[in-house]
Amino acid sequence: MSERLDAFMARANAAFYAQGGGTGDALGHFTTAPEISQAFGECLGLWAAVTWQQMGSPAHFVLAELGPGRGTLMADAWRAVRGVMPQFCAAAEIALVETSPSLMAMQARALAGAPVRWFPTPEALPPGPAIILANEFFDALPIRQFVKREAWMERFVTDGAFTEQPTDPLPDAPEGSIVERCEPALAIVAALGARLAAQGGAALILDYGPGESGYGDTLQAIREHARAEPLADPGRADLTAHVDFAALARAAGPARAEPILPMGLFLQRLGLMSRAAMLAQSAPKQAGMILSGAQRLVMPEQMGRLFKALCLCHPDLPTPAGFAE
Repeated sequence: MSERLDAFMARANAAFYAQGGGTGDALGHFTTAPEISQAFGECLGLWAAVTWQQMGSPAHFVLAELGPGRGTLMADAWRAVRGVMPQFCAAAEIALVETSPSLMAMQARALAGAPVRWFPTPEALPPGPAIILANEFFDALPIRQFVKREAWMERFVTDGAFTEQPTDPLPDAPEGSIVERCEPALAIVAALGARLAAQGGAALILDYGPGESGYGDTLQAIREHARAEPLADPGRADLTAHVDFAALARAAGPARAEPILPMGLFLQRLGLMSRAAMLAQSAPKQAGMILSGAQRLVMPEQMGRLFKALCLCHPDLPTPAGFAE
């Protein structure tokens, strides 16, 4: 059997998530930012509340998350805002983009009592002004890879190994260069950009990858917190690739794209370290773990530089919190 790399990746990840892969806890395959620090979701919740005020505090809006995992991020965000801005929660309709029944069950437990609905795709979200969170969502979308030989070739997967087939010409590049293209990500961002420009709101994308487009093979597999062979045992590991943030910003169309920031800088501007210090003070026995988790998110040598923050918003929206110099 031979299939294009993006078809292989889509099939493998669909099987992985359908069986509850990616739960993000110690028994899962990897750990995401919401599981590393409670302060992460709380800061994003307060960011959403401030953004809602910048939008004019609409009486009804969609608070959406793409790929919400166990629901930890949204649960932390909802709890943080509920106590300080109940009018935000009264106006919000939580909309989670998820297709895995096992993950939906976890999300329902995490958000018990909150006004939650589920949707299969970002395009299916209900209409109206929206604040959309996407943490480590785009990296799992399927990519195509193109390799510059004498002519451009596209990578396929045949019997567990890479093969190459001729493809349409791409811009010239050095011999052996690899270009990755994530067509689903570009399509989703184009749809989000059109929606935000027409109906109002903002989308916050947090993920790992370069701030500028370039060359390179970034396909990787994570299984039980360790790197694995991407083409082996499809469906048993999480397949991801670096997000091309510059390409996403270009795809946003009529929406405004704020300058791409290192995630560590963005989170520090939101006060994540101060919030972590407060949590550590209230739980002295866990203080070391709380502070080290927060540092992991913001330190450049850990997640702070590799991960980026991109905000797409209505052209007339004031600069969202964290993105103003």
